[in-house]
This record gives sequence, C-alpha cells and structure tokens, in this order.
Amino acid sequence: MSHPNDPKLKSFIDVDSTSDFPIQNLPYGVFSTPDSVQRRVGVAIGDFVLDLAVLESEGLLKTGAERCAFAKPSLNAFMALGPKAWSSVRAQISEVLRHDSATLRDNAGLRKRALLPRKDVQLHMPFAVAGYTDFYSSKEHATNVGIMFRGKDNALQPNWLHIPIAYNGRASTVVVSGTPIVRPQGQLKPPSAEVPSFGPCKRLDFELEMGVVVGGASQMGTRLSEAQANEMIFGFVLLNDWSARDIQQWEYVPLGPFQAKAFGTSISPWVVTREALEPFRVQGPKQDPQPLPYLQQASANNYDLHLEVDLRAAKAKQAATISRTNFKYMYWSSVQQLVHHASSGCAMNVGDLLGSGTISGPEKDQRGSLLEISWNGAEPIELPGGEKRTFFEDGDSLIIRGWCQGDGYRVGFGDVEGTVMPST
Repeated sequence: MSHPNDPKLKSFIDVDSTSDFPIQNLPYGVFSTPDSVQRRVGVAIGDFVLDLAVLESEGLLKTGAERCAFAKPSLNAFMALGPKAWSSVRAQISEVLRHDSATLRDNAGLRKRALLPRKDVQLHMPFAVAGYTDFYSSKEHATNVGIMFRGKDNALQPNWLHIPIAYNGRASTVVVSGTPIVRPQGQLKPPSAEVPSFGPCKRLDFELEMGVVVGGASQMGTRLSEAQANEMIFGFVLLNDWSARDIQQWEYVPLGPFQAKAFGTSISPWVVTREALEPFRVQGPKQDPQPLPYLQQASANNYDLHLEVDLRAAKAKQAATISRTNFKYMYWSSVQQLVHHASSGCAMNVGDLLGSGTISGPEKDQRGSLLEISWNGAEPIELPGGEKRTFFEDGDSLIIRGWCQGDGYRVGFGDVEGTVMPST
C-alpha cells in the first residue's frame, strides 16, 4: 500500500493539477445536500465530496470506535479518536479512491450515493470550536505595527522575542466561509476627541492567518513537549480574524483586544490534515535570542504554504489581489504556540482553535492586513475601476486562498470569503 502522500498516487476521479483537492490532500469538512439536510463528514476530492458516513455504513471505513464517527454534524468525535485513527482512516480513504481500486470505482450505485458534486453540497462549520486563542507571531507584522505606533527604535515590545504573545478570543463568533460579517459598533475615541462615542466601526480590517485545529486534549496542570504538541494538531484552516482598528485603539490598553476582535472570525470549510502537509515542512526563521528550553524545537515546524488575498469592492465585478505571502515566515511556529499555551497547566480541548496571528512577509506586497497595506490609511490601495481603499466599506468582500505546491499537484484549502454588511 502506497503512503497517502506519495506524489505518484492517482485517483480514479479526474483531478486537475491545479486543483486544491488531489488524492494527496483529502481534507475533511461537514456538509449537507438538498436531498438530506443531515450534516455529515466528507472529504474533498477534485470537484467531488466523498460522503464518509456512507462509506462507514457500508463497512468500508474502520475507525476503531464503537459508534459511527462520520454521521455527525462536526469532526469532533472523529478527532477525539486520536492520531493513530486519523492516519489509519486517511490511508483507508486514499485506498478507496486510488485509480486501481475497484471497490468504489466499479460500483455505480455506491458511487452515486457516496460521491457528490461539490457544487451541489452546502458546507458548514467543520468542527465545534471549544475555545479560540489568537496569537501575534509574525515578526514582520509586529514590526510594521510597532513602527506605525511607537517608531522604529521601539517597534517590538521587550517580551516579543521571548514569548508567543496571544489573547483569548470568542469561540461563539467563529464562522464558516461565506457567512456575512456585520460591521461592528463600539466605543470610539479618535485623538481629536475629548470623550468617547458609540457607533459603527470606521476602520474595519482583515487579518490573514492560519488556524490550528487541536484534535487532542491535555489535562489541567500538565505541560506539553514539542512532540506531544505536534501529535495533538489535527490540521489547519485558513482564517480571517476581522478587526475593528478604531475600537481596538481605544480599548486595548491595558488588557488587549476585546470587542474589536469579538464580532467575527471566518475560517475555511475544509480542514487540511497535518499529515497531508508533512511534505511541505520547512525550518522557520532563526530565533535570536534562543528561546527558553521549553520552547526550543528539534524539528522543522513551519510550512511552505502560499497565501493570496483578494479584495472585491462593493460595486466591482472583479477582485484585485492585494497580498501574496507565505506561512513559512512565521517567527513562532504552531507547535511552539501550543506548547506555550499549555505551559502554565492550561487544559487544551478537542476542537480548540489557535489563530497564527497576522501573516506578513518581508516585502511590501506581502503584508497581511489593510492596516499595513495602507500604512494606517496614509497609502490608499488602488483597485480596478479607480476605486481606492484604506479600510473596508460596506459591501466589500475579502477572499483568502492558500496551498502548498507539490511536484505536479497542490495541497490546498479552497478559500475563505466574507462580505461586510452595514451596521445594524
């Protein structure tokens, strides 16, 4: 049996070399259809969704659990089975979809029930978010923001190079791609005002991030090693942490973001497994000074993952690409973030979501937020049709795409999209 990551593997389903969903990927999602509103788990393969609940009911997938894992409205039950089950099931799915496997390929009735055109399904939140933590781990992003507000000589705070900075966000407003984002209201106090007022955010922004989906749990009072943290990561999603910059400016001292980040966080509907991303692991940037021993890494824990951001103005038919960057630039890796999160004895749960923090690269066209791209509004973005933007206007849409490029195939995430709706 070939390993599911083998670049030579082919499926009996025709998959274009530019598709995000070849047999080497097999990302998990939750879907329903017009014929069946019951939400269940599937994987994407080319232009199709493979219904894992059907395969499990036919005895073609063995999870090791006493109860079904895929006729569920979330991935949580499957994730709770642990890394050995994740790897085993992915290998079984790969085997069923191989070009030379007759089980599904030659059974027209089963194929009709189990392979559904992706355009005909509705995608939902792929997992129930137990808790949400957002990190601040791109040195380029933190430096850009620091220069804007504190000047070049004091861009990074003294702790930034020693500790993965983060805050606890709201799990209740993490939503799947396509969910409209209502412009938040909050307290605003521009520098020219003597007292704050309450009203709609005027400086609405995005943050280009990756989300770590935690598939394992840890006990309160225990810590994690690098290897344990790595094993607990089930997979990754694209993530847009919408941000109200003017609300944040007034509220964040002294405890950090609150309402400015609580109104909406968008994730992609497909969870790409850690195992599928293994071929694309790379070393991250050199960490200087060397982190404390509990944060030191023996493995390459970053990923060569291309990211693109498109902005479509409210009245425009065409979107414009406003950023191209890469997840490999992150100073603090996802494993280090998880190790640090549990280092105080904080219990981690199945379904926890860790936002990477805004991903920016070293070049100007690699910035991961409008705050940086427009340099806090001083340099407006020019869009097709002559429109300009510093921050979002009502009706604007943002689309994020991401993929790892293999030899003749890519392992992608699809996209995450959100449209700004007027304040209510």
